[in-house]
Amino acid sequence: MVVEVRLYATLRRYTPSSPNGVITVEVPAGITVLDLVKKIEVDPTEIHLIMINGVGCELEKIISDGDRVGLFPPVGGG
Repeated sequence: MVVEVRLYATLRRYTPSSPNGVITVEVPAGITVLDLVKKIEVDPTEIHLIMINGVGCELEKIISDGDRVGLFPPVGGG
């Protein structure tokens, strides 16, 4: 199955071939967000918020074919 992964802000450095942070990844059925994060070699400790199809979730969530997975780092500012 195929999913779209969108990495935001500082996480975009994990996708040097796609400067906008959007990649398409082929994954096996039953994969979790954590499995996906490991597959694309992103450090899970850098992820603060996960969205699947616009809905917040946790690393244990199982991904379905065609899902859009957004990964966000902690945001700072003042």
